[in-house]
Amino acid sequence: MTTALLVALVAGGGGASLHFLFPGGGAWPGVEVVDAVGDPAGTPSSTAMSLQWTAVATFLYAEVFAVLLLCVPFISATRWQKIFRSRLVRAVVTYGNTFFIVLIVILILLLIDAVREIRKYDEVPEKVSLQHSPGALEHVHMKLFRAQRNLYLAGFALLLSFLLRRLVTLLSQQASLQASNEAFRKQAEGASEAAKRYMEDNDCLKKQLKLAGVDVAELPPKDVGAQEENETLKVKVQKLKDELATSKRTLEKAENEVQAMRCQAEGLTKEYDRLLEEHAKLQAEHSGPKDKKEE
Repeated sequence: MTTALLVALVAGGGGASLHFLFPGGGAWPGVEVVDAVGDPAGTPSSTAMSLQWTAVATFLYAEVFAVLLLCVPFISATRWQKIFRSRLVRAVVTYGNTFFIVLIVILILLLIDAVREIRKYDEVPEKVSLQHSPGALEHVHMKLFRAQRNLYLAGFALLLSFLLRRLVTLLSQQASLQASNEAFRKQAEGASEAAKRYMEDNDCLKKQLKLAGVDVAELPPKDVGAQEENETLKVKVQKLKDELATSKRTLEKAENEVQAMRCQAEGLTKEYDRLLEEHAKLQAEHSGPKDKKEE
């Protein structure tokens, strides 16, 4: 059958090599030449990641550590804001937006590349029968597993980048709200003390006037202005109390958002640990058959 694919073992180098061939002798597009145990021809058996994926994995570990550090409960948002406003952090933030955009673009490209690799190796068993070639089937599965691992690495790194940026923003907002709340509270306390002092002075003045035989109702319009001033102070005190209540509600909302982000970060960390365990199990299962073949 002219459209059928041939699987041939070709002796060469130090061992047998497996080629996917068209009837005319062309290789299957996207599939590498592998030896009998599923390794690329001419290269040693290795599960080590390439340089770019090692960098992505290292960056992901750093992101997980940073998220856990920001979620530590005994470090307050005010202290984090002091750290964020330090000279070193400000110097980094000066170019932070550009670096963040470049980083997101790189992670998106790596994510797309991982998806492309998954689709490429996922379609090979459907188009080529590998039932009689266990080495080639094992090699395709290994490539598919690596592509899936790279997809998880790039996806989690991209997700944690946005999560980390949002967490820093929420911590800064929480610290600002706490500072504003403290300022409003002190201002309200000062205005309340001033109003109480004015009212006490007013009562003392009324008592002295009564002892002197002067009727308060017959006072000149100047005393009416004092009463208006007291009313104005009461209005200001009430306004400050309302602003303080609004600030408290905003602060509670920000704290709830931070708590939700912390819970989400813990969930992502648990999911990543689970994926690492699956990776270790699959790697152990993959290395087992190879050891038996080598023996």
